[in-house]
Amino acid sequence: MRVSAVLSHGTGPSRLVDADLDDPRSDEVVVRIEAVGVCHTDLVTRRRLGDRPAVLGHEGCGTVERTGSAVTGLSAGDRVVLSFASCGRCAPCMAGVPGYCAWSRALNGSGRRLDGSPTLRVGGEAVFGSFFGQSSFATAALAGARSCVPVHDLPPEVAAPLGCGFLTGAGAVLNVLRPRFGDRLLVVGAGSVGSVAALTALSEGIAVVVVEPVPGRGVLLARSGAAVHPSLDGPLPPVTHALDTTGRPDAVARALGLLRPRGTLALVGLGPADVPFDVRALVMRGLRVHGCVEGDADPAVLVPELARRYRRGLLPLDRLVTTYPLADLDRAVRDQRAGLTTKPVLLPGA
Repeated sequence: MRVSAVLSHGTGPSRLVDADLDDPRSDEVVVRIEAVGVCHTDLVTRRRLGDRPAVLGHEGCGTVERTGSAVTGLSAGDRVVLSFASCGRCAPCMAGVPGYCAWSRALNGSGRRLDGSPTLRVGGEAVFGSFFGQSSFATAALAGARSCVPVHDLPPEVAAPLGCGFLTGAGAVLNVLRPRFGDRLLVVGAGSVGSVAALTALSEGIAVVVVEPVPGRGVLLARSGAAVHPSLDGPLPPVTHALDTTGRPDAVARALGLLRPRGTLALVGLGPADVPFDVRALVMRGLRVHGCVEGDADPAVLVPELARRYRRGLLPLDRLVTTYPLADLDRAVRDQRAGLTTKPVLLPGA
């Protein structure tokens, strides 16, 4: 199947090219992409791959166009969010935390199917594809049916980031930290993950403190009831829960220092491998540090819940989104880094 796709080569300019998408196997579907979010993980992977040609994108939303012979529960015309790939059979998958799938690295980051076969070719040559089981910086994507979550009439530009970034932020609050009324949550970093974490906590009636140095990113959160601070250096109130989205050792240390006894810090940002902890403080104050992948969420459960909250007006996710044509990936990235948008979303039909 011929598609248009955004081809990346390291940190060089991206370009829109014609690509050949493989036919779906029995457990796969072809989804015509209507919108796809741009995530920090796309940019990190682009740098990591160097000059290796790649089609990235892992927050796709679109309509099912073709289904494999063994696919049930999905039909042509269904609007779905594409989330990360998982096997569905290992212990973490069976326990409802597919982000820790035993085959996660191969399924999401190898650039090919689990058996090593490619899904995308450009000029007849295989390129890095099947990113997070989809590679949705394209007009169509091939994905496992297990990765598809129906979202019905939800606007595609709002639905797309539910596949990863929005899922991670909301899941970190609802599944990992689980603050209760009367608690106070600190969120370090108000990118898309941190912003949705803050909005989710606010929708639960939790007091929220946000630290974000880029002024524009904190406006919506302040209007929604969060206390927004430009830096971790100033006076900040003690908190019961904290979420770090930056991965910076200084931010992690400061967040730990602000926790009340028996407080919990969740980490979703990947920074340096070594971060110094004051073990005595953890022990004597009963603090907990919790790593978090994909919000410890099962997309089939959490995506519909977040869609319901959006429809009820509890999560103004659309106000975090700025849309761009598919070919404008590089401009979207520049705008995000400059703080002009919180969550850029590419529209193949624009």
